[in-house]
Amino acid sequence: MNKQKEIEELFFKFLSGFATYSLIAILGFIIIIIFVKGFGALSLDMIIKTPKGGYYYGGEGGVLNAIVGSLYIAFGATFIAILIGIPAALYINVHLVRYKRIQNTIRYFLDALWGIPSIVYGAFGFTLMLFLGMNASLLAGIITVAFLITPIIIRTFDEVLSTIPKGLHEASLALGSTRTEMAFKVMFKQGFSGFITAVLLAFGRGIGDAASILFTAGYTDLIPTHLDEPAATLPLAIFFQLSSPIPEVRERAYAAAAILTIIILIISLTARGFSKKYSKSNLK
Repeated sequence: MNKQKEIEELFFKFLSGFATYSLIAILGFIIIIIFVKGFGALSLDMIIKTPKGGYYYGGEGGVLNAIVGSLYIAFGATFIAILIGIPAALYINVHLVRYKRIQNTIRYFLDALWGIPSIVYGAFGFTLMLFLGMNASLLAGIITVAFLITPIIIRTFDEVLSTIPKGLHEASLALGSTRTEMAFKVMFKQGFSGFITAVLLAFGRGIGDAASILFTAGYTDLIPTHLDEPAATLPLAIFFQLSSPIPEVRERAYAAAAILTIIILIISLTARGFSKKYSKSNLK
């Protein structure tokens, strides 16, 4: 019997390790392919210049318009999602803690919203845009992406908050704290690292999505200066360039994908560093 358990333990250990290292290998392979294929086209001009005439047919210029547009939309949508997501996740875990059926119902709908394809959000954003009389613009893109990523922030942060010991809730209330004070001064601080993870997941989904802003943000070779102007994004720039029959333009698509990957990596490392620094300062 003990021998059988040892064999089972070794089998599942091998299976878990194989799955983990396979995912790492696949991720590494994708990154290598992106950088190898895009390395020849990756240059400073591509980062600091906007497209010139005929850029998508092999002309001069860069994708600065798409870089700035992606950052505008991702940061704007993430900011809106945070304003909605933090209170919502805290409300679920503080004020609804005694109502399990309502909690589970809300979580079910949030999971459903998370799983809806981004093109559906794009269609909804387009319909809302027409209803409000808006043009394809930076603002319309931000609102649509905010709808897309808000369930991600709420559910991810909610899962972290639900693991905080109930004794901490009771101790806070016993010391005279209100539920709102307990939510923001105790639970938010305890779940801060999970909050950073939620923001990173949402930001990565927002900056890398193309379907949700295909009909709402529009596209332009210029950098938007107002919310009612159209905005280019890196995912759409990659899509348009990969669709080109010109090899040089397709190579630029991989270079744009490499730029997008680097941006997400920088944001992720910065946020993780901030999260660790904040956690250490709380322990002192």
